[in-house]
Amino acid sequence: MFIATGAQAAPVCATRDETAPALARLSDAMAEGRFIAYQPTELKVWNGNPVQASEVSIREDLEALRPWFDSLVTYGSHSGAELIPGIAQDLGYRAVVMGVWNPADDREVENAIAAWESHPDIVAGVSLGNEMVLSGRGTWAGLEKAIGKFSDRAPGLPLTVTEPFAPFLDDPDAAPVLAKLDFLAVNVHPVFEKWFADAPPFNWADFVVQASARLSEEAFCGPILVKETGIPTAPEAEGFTPEKQKAFYTELARQLPPSRDLAFVYFSAFDAPWRVYDESAVAGSHPEEAHWGLFTESRKPKPVMQAVPKL
Repeated sequence: MFIATGAQAAPVCATRDETAPALARLSDAMAEGRFIAYQPTELKVWNGNPVQASEVSIREDLEALRPWFDSLVTYGSHSGAELIPGIAQDLGYRAVVMGVWNPADDREVENAIAAWESHPDIVAGVSLGNEMVLSGRGTWAGLEKAIGKFSDRAPGLPLTVTEPFAPFLDDPDAAPVLAKLDFLAVNVHPVFEKWFADAPPFNWADFVVQASARLSEEAFCGPILVKETGIPTAPEAEGFTPEKQKAFYTELARQLPPSRDLAFVYFSAFDAPWRVYDESAVAGSHPEEAHWGLFTESRKPKPVMQAVPKL
């Protein structure tokens, strides 16, 4: 079900001595822990304006997740999300990869760096942006500049950017960015492939495995974290159900056991109804954006959690 396109000439990755200790902690968490993508349930964005998430609500979110997960990937370092590492450390989490939604926002960058400086034993990396090139919010050249600027400010903090897998493989402009990354965060979504609806769970998971293999063989030689992959639980009319979400993760866990070099992140923690009205990298209506959670917005586990063993 995987269709090959172009390829990088050879895999590349950064080798920065300064980031080795933190990168080792990230690899430990990849191999021995379990990651989930998390945005606070109180942090919503309406017409471009974020709603502040409280420390109390974030703690309640993380308490709900903790029986199953011990590592987090976040999307921003603003509106309360910068508090996540401290709360996570209190609750016994082992690693947080912090997101910086807008790498050009100096305040958000400083929030991420301050969280790392305050909690160096849990902040294991930073992802600068999410699908910035795909969405048109940024360029490869802009990401390369942002990486250099951030590295100068926090040389010991491992860095990555996040885009879908295909541009990392096919876009020659991605190569200079790949050469500066300490680890690779990538989105691999079988639900957006034309064959998805008629394929069984084996093929959904196999697609993620094959895409990851090509990235390690052709594009990047460091740790690879599949940051986003999954199946939303609605709308059923579009072929999305709780049963399919459960079947996907059951099969993916079987086909892609975690290692120090490659692991996947469960995507995502909680449903977010507001995302239906949020800007999307792909034009059109996207009702499925409300239903990616493994838990409801009220923190109730969905059927998929029956297939995820508690830690």
